[in-house]
Amino acid sequence: MIKLGLTGSIGMGKSTVAKMFADEGVPVFDADAEVHKLQGPAGRVVTAIEARFPGTTGENGVNRTALAEAVLGDDVAMKALEAIVHPAVGEERAAFLTEHAAAPLVVFDVPLLFETGGQRAMDKVAVVSAAVEVQRARTLQRPGMSKGKFDAIIARQVPDADKRARADFVIPTDVSLEETRTHVRRVIACLKEAEGR
Repeated sequence: MIKLGLTGSIGMGKSTVAKMFADEGVPVFDADAEVHKLQGPAGRVVTAIEARFPGTTGENGVNRTALAEAVLGDDVAMKALEAIVHPAVGEERAAFLTEHAAAPLVVFDVPLLFETGGQRAMDKVAVVSAAVEVQRARTLQRPGMSKGKFDAIIARQVPDADKRARADFVIPTDVSLEETRTHVRRVIACLKEAEGR
């Protein structure tokens, strides 16, 4: 089995590309979706988050806005949150690998792959990339997004050029969807060939 890490900065189209891999029959582990599930109603990290950050949860699970206010800009608080969430995500990842043990290729969709050192657990890395003006325009269309918030998020992420330089594959998304899909299919073919399947 080849473990492919799929990453890309905000607004690069990573979710669209992850869906393309899934459409091709490749099992995809979505780290963000797992975090949402763990922090959702009856999620298994909700009690621990409430204990450490009182007032940030309710009957619907974690109030992401309240939690963001509690941890953003506070490295100690952020590390405390990561110490709660990361081990739980790791357990879900292990279960995913067990479930798909027979697959020749699995994809791990991880937004902060390089930022967290997650690339070391992968066999290969694909970076989703687009021109900066395309990235900015896409991101600023999101609800609740502002130029200041966009700049703050970008400041915490490894620059796109660095990600591309460290990647085994670069998948462009500032082209047509069909061109992007062609790139995805090439990556799958290349990795399956390397795996001898």
